[in-house]
Amino acid sequence: MGLSKGLVQIYTGDGKGKTSAALGLALRAVGQGLRVCFVQLMKGQIASGERAAAERLAPDLELRVFGAEKWGDADKAPAGAPWWQLPPSDEDRAQARRGLDFARRALTGEGCDIVVVDEIFGAVGAGLISLEEVRELIEGKPERVELVLTGRAAPAEIVEAADLVTEMKAVKHPYQQGIGARKGIEF
Repeated sequence: MGLSKGLVQIYTGDGKGKTSAALGLALRAVGQGLRVCFVQLMKGQIASGERAAAERLAPDLELRVFGAEKWGDADKAPAGAPWWQLPPSDEDRAQARRGLDFARRALTGEGCDIVVVDEIFGAVGAGLISLEEVRELIEGKPERVELVLTGRAAPAEIVEAADLVTEMKAVKHPYQQGIGARKGIEF
């Protein structure tokens, strides 16, 4: 089956739902007989609902996680700094490299109709992947493959290169009420 023309999609913004939108697209695609390679960067090794679901949909949905057990290098940060303020560790850098390499192979190989690179813009923002590497990923995309990129703060030149861009805007979130991540909802 496959796609006759693949496009470049971006899900960005400060609101919740970027990964969820990409997963919804993946679910729809698998339902229509397409094969999806879903690459998660910077997500860590926590068990998640999407990973469990992907196992059930394999081999049509291949979800690969490239993230260190825990984010950041606490030894290079002020004492007591929250995790999101930690600089990347050597393991974070190595995992991002492996993830980008896997995404390149998935994109140019024969097995995937859709390649999702989840949190690629977060990896750019953290200095794990260069803007030039994202540009090269887009430019190297075969005609028949759909490429989906997610993460906050998509750079303007990447937005310009995309065919579809959706920005999730934070209006209200349970975190603001002290409600933490919930199993089956946020992970």
